[in-house]
Amino acid sequence: PSLFQALHQLYYDPNIENKNLAQKWLMQAQVSPQAWHFSWLLLNMDKVPEIQYFGASALHIKISRYWNDIPADQYETLKSQLFTHITRFASGSKIVLTRLCVALASLALSMMPEAWPCAVADMVRMFQAEDSNVDGRARCLALLELLTVLPEEFQTSRLPQYRKGQVRSVLAQECGSVFPLLEQLLQQQDSPGFIKQKVLKCFSSWVQLEIPLMDCENLIQAAFTSLQDPELFDTAVEAVVNAISQPDAQRYVNTLLKLIPPVLGLQEQLRQAVQSGDMETSHGICRIAVALGENHSRALLDQVEHWQSFLALVNMIMFCTGIPGHYPVNETTSSLTLTFWYTLQDDILSFEPDKQAVYQQVYRPVYFQLVDVLLHKAQFPSDEEYGFWSSDEKEQFRIYRVDISDTLMYVYEMLGAELLSSLYDKLGRLLTNTEQPSTWQHTEALLYGFQSIAETIDVNYSDVVPGLIGLIPRISISNVQLADTVMFTIGALSEWLADHPVMINNVLPLVLQALGNPELSISSVSTLKKICRECKYDLPPYAANIVAVSQEVLMKQIHKTSQCMWLMQALGFLLSALQVEEILKNLHSLITPYIQQLEKLADETPNPSNKLAIIHILGLLSNLFTTLDISHHDDDHESTEVKKLPVQQGPNPVVVVLQQVFQLIQKVLSKWMNDAQVVESVCAIFEKSVKTLLDDFAPMVPQLCEMLGQMYSTIPQASAIDLTRQLVHIFAHEPAHFPPIKALFLLVTSVTLTLFQQGPRDHPDIVDSFMQLLAQALKRKPDLFLCSNLDVKAVFQCGVLSLKFPEAPTVKASCGFFTELLPRCGEIAPVGQVVHENGKVLLQAVLEGVGGQASRSLMDHFAEILFALNKHCFSYLSIWIKEAMQEDGFPSARVSPDQKETFSQQILSRERVNKRRVKEMVKEFTLLCRGLHGTEYTADY
Repeated sequence: PSLFQALHQLYYDPNIENKNLAQKWLMQAQVSPQAWHFSWLLLNMDKVPEIQYFGASALHIKISRYWNDIPADQYETLKSQLFTHITRFASGSKIVLTRLCVALASLALSMMPEAWPCAVADMVRMFQAEDSNVDGRARCLALLELLTVLPEEFQTSRLPQYRKGQVRSVLAQECGSVFPLLEQLLQQQDSPGFIKQKVLKCFSSWVQLEIPLMDCENLIQAAFTSLQDPELFDTAVEAVVNAISQPDAQRYVNTLLKLIPPVLGLQEQLRQAVQSGDMETSHGICRIAVALGENHSRALLDQVEHWQSFLALVNMIMFCTGIPGHYPVNETTSSLTLTFWYTLQDDILSFEPDKQAVYQQVYRPVYFQLVDVLLHKAQFPSDEEYGFWSSDEKEQFRIYRVDISDTLMYVYEMLGAELLSSLYDKLGRLLTNTEQPSTWQHTEALLYGFQSIAETIDVNYSDVVPGLIGLIPRISISNVQLADTVMFTIGALSEWLADHPVMINNVLPLVLQALGNPELSISSVSTLKKICRECKYDLPPYAANIVAVSQEVLMKQIHKTSQCMWLMQALGFLLSALQVEEILKNLHSLITPYIQQLEKLADETPNPSNKLAIIHILGLLSNLFTTLDISHHDDDHESTEVKKLPVQQGPNPVVVVLQQVFQLIQKVLSKWMNDAQVVESVCAIFEKSVKTLLDDFAPMVPQLCEMLGQMYSTIPQASAIDLTRQLVHIFAHEPAHFPPIKALFLLVTSVTLTLFQQGPRDHPDIVDSFMQLLAQALKRKPDLFLCSNLDVKAVFQCGVLSLKFPEAPTVKASCGFFTELLPRCGEIAPVGQVVHENGKVLLQAVLEGVGGQASRSLMDHFAEILFALNKHCFSYLSIWIKEAMQEDGFPSARVSPDQKETFSQQILSRERVNKRRVKEMVKEFTLLCRGLHGTEYTADY
């Protein structure tokens, strides 16, 4: 197509295919040698702006990316042509003007400083020269546009590192030609608003070049003045914030001190904005105060003699934190200030003890005030008002409260136990004051503050917790938000309750009552789970009651699926601490209704709704068995050692139950064998039980292996292999229980090998799990590979095939298999023989992956195989690598014979014993093979 046809297609053709083709063609045209010629033609004044824009873009691309193609004797012509066109477009299309300015900026950056010594001063001079054809204002705007894009183009330019530093310092010096002009334009009475706006934008762009703050002083002051002009307000805020926030600014403490008075001077404007509900203005002023405080608190705190002016700034930020109104509906400012308080606290606590003591005296009261302000901001609005909030506003408010909670937790480090006492006193006064009944919002916020701290900080030493636990039952709970917070607070104190079990009865009834309320589902269930986990040895007296209430809510289906699962985990913790006969009695009453349901479902014809019911019931059993652990594998509390129960005799209750339901589960399976989710749910029950019970699971091993074998032979699924792997892991060293597992392992292997013959590409998950199973077997029970009926060669070939899968997890698992297999060459004859006969094929597959067939994220895993080959088959490897590399274009057409030779020698050199070095060699070589060596892609690699 011709250029104009292609552009027409790109902009006006409704067909997306044609647009894409045109775009592809035009992108190639932009980088072609002809682009120099056609770009100027497209910039003719008789063309439409879209076409002119394309011409200007093509120029910019040629200059910024193909600078080396431009002969030095063309620089001047190019420069003057660009100046001419910018002047011509000064009163023309804005988008084309900007693109031309960006092209000239790119040219200037590439020519500085040698080929174009005073580039910026030249630009200013060129545009200030009288040119009768172009209106003075248009020229002024064009110059400002050029000066604004220059630093921006520098930030995104592809200049090499050493040039970047050089050009940055030249630009920083040249600000002497720019700033006086900007100051003059801002101070001129007759400068129109749009020019001043452009000036502030230009200043904003330049301060990011790390220009000394004192050189910016006059313009910052001018920007402060512009804050009074509503039209310039937003741009002036950006300029001030950018200037104050540049990292280099902290070196200029005197200038920073001079900035405090003008910032404090904005307080009246801030108060008026808050009164009139002008959120934009209050937000902007707050940003300025926070920028000065947050970026420079350390430097300003160091100026001890100026402590009062810094304290005044801190108080101004406190006003912004406590700004009236509810976030995010009536204000969006307070959230900007939270990180300031972290920074200030870190800086105060980093001083040496004497200085710190002085600042603690000044700032502790400030931080106590901050706690009051934050808890006030965390209060819910009235029920009526909250009812009008959108779900998005409610979610933003929830996140805001989490941020406040994190801040309170942080402030605890500064204020310590006194903070808890003050919260407790306030709550006590609130709940015992009969004169003025308090709002629920006030009570909720104080509790929320308490919960924020107790959740992460060990409050065991605190003398106010007993009082708090005493107060909780006195709270009259009138609505959901308050009830939720009461629940979460009890949950946060569950470890404390474990050490003070007499207090459990104060709060447990509240939790059990809340379980029956669907609106409190998450808070009540998670709190019960925490109590059952932390306090299980003190709960036997309450067990019957907890089980009864839980059973009732489960039967009534009050809770969503995930909360039902948590509730089962809670019951698992609870039952773990009972006597075996008690456990069995409770399990019987708890599980029987579900077993009856499952029996009914097992007789029905499979359909989507009974599938969900089956998965739900199997999930409940899995979650119960995840935590029901009478051998106390998970007890990491030293304090509970004393309370440990005597070791139980007889079979494990979980095994008893599993044996009772085993036939039923088999029946369910027989109908749902080809449904991956049901199979997964069945496997999950056993997987969770094996993980929890460990050796106690032994009586189940024969039945389970038989069932898994039948399942896998009928329809292979990954979850069955994963469970087999779990069994190999746990019972590898138990000669009595291992025979059925060995038979299962051999069966799974032979079925999977058949699957490989039929074509494994559609089952990357099965291949992935199979490779992990083989690796686990080699790790825990390598003599499985001595079995006469295990075809080691076929297994090896499957591994090589799996290395070529497009799915990264599968390739990673295959690498793991070979990393375990190769070290066994010496001790397991069949493995040694297969590796020596077929190792070259493995090496070729690894080199193909490194050569570009596999994702770059996998290179470390491929390096592990090379490392193992080197260590365990060195004499073979040196022959194989030579032969493999002789093939032309292998492993990539992009590497030369010399580069291949270098890599081979590196791999075989003495450094081969250093795994880290081998990984580096592989990374280096893969980049060469992919043609990425020395490009910007490698920077983050």
